[in-house]
Amino acid sequence: MDKPTSELNAAAPQSIDPQTTLELEAAAFRTLVAHFDAHPEVQNIDLMNLAGFCRNCLSKWYKAAAEDKGIALDYEEARRIVYGMPYAEWKALHQAPASAAQLAEFDANKSIDT
Repeated sequence: MDKPTSELNAAAPQSIDPQTTLELEAAAFRTLVAHFDAHPEVQNIDLMNLAGFCRNCLSKWYKAAAEDKGIALDYEEARRIVYGMPYAEWKALHQAPASAAQLAEFDANKSIDT
C-alpha cells in the first residue's frame, strides 16, 4: 500500500482522460478526509485493525506524493491537512486510549503485513 494513487491511475477507464481521472481522485480524497472529519469518534487503531490504514497513513501518503512532485512537506503539515488541525490538538480532543484488545489485534495484524 505504498502508493495507492498509482494503482488507481492504472485502473481508470480509458474513456476518462488523465486530468479528469486526477480530479476524480482528488474529489474522492477530499470526501474521505471530510468523512473522517465528520467521524472523529472513529479511532485510528480501529481503522488500522479493520482496514490496514488510518489517518496517519493517509498523511504519510500525502507527504510522499508531495515529495514525488518535488514539494517539501513536513509530516506534521500533512497531518494538519488530513486532521484539519494540528495532530496534537486532534489527539487531545478525540483520541481515546487504546484498549488491551485493540493493541493485541494491532500487534497481531502487524506480523501479517510484514
